[in-house]
Amino acid sequence: MMNVIEVGSEAPNFTIKDQKDQTISLSDYRGKKVLLSWHPLAWTPVCTDQMRSLENNWQTFQKLNTIPLGFSVDAPPCKKAWSTALCIENVSLPSDFWPHGKVAKAYGLFNDEQGVSVRANIIIDETGKVSWVKVYYSQELPDINEAIQVLTNM
Repeated sequence: MMNVIEVGSEAPNFTIKDQKDQTISLSDYRGKKVLLSWHPLAWTPVCTDQMRSLENNWQTFQKLNTIPLGFSVDAPPCKKAWSTALCIENVSLPSDFWPHGKVAKAYGLFNDEQGVSVRANIIIDETGKVSWVKVYYSQELPDINEAIQVLTNM
């Protein structure tokens, strides 16, 4: 059983590369809300819809002072090819590839049996505290409107 991070906890910082080879650090986003949207693997149907929902709502996230990040354990070149295929231009897709699943493990979201993260959304407030956590079934598409509602009410 995983020990998923709890609401009210200090969000573990990370420094990681995204699909554009940019360095992403959680600490760089203090003063903004951050949506960590975890998906198990690129190139799968539910994960594709999940990341497209982030991109399609980019303007809404901007209005809500929120940075959406689409996390998985896929290698950076894989995430780059996938983001290009999906026409994802705004959303950063960090690669938790090496050390394998380090960030997912820090948030209690790593599935040791499958070697991937579980599907989850975590919202971090402007001060770096976890304010909302929801874990989904593997084949369940997270409801982006639910996350947007939480962000709106913060």
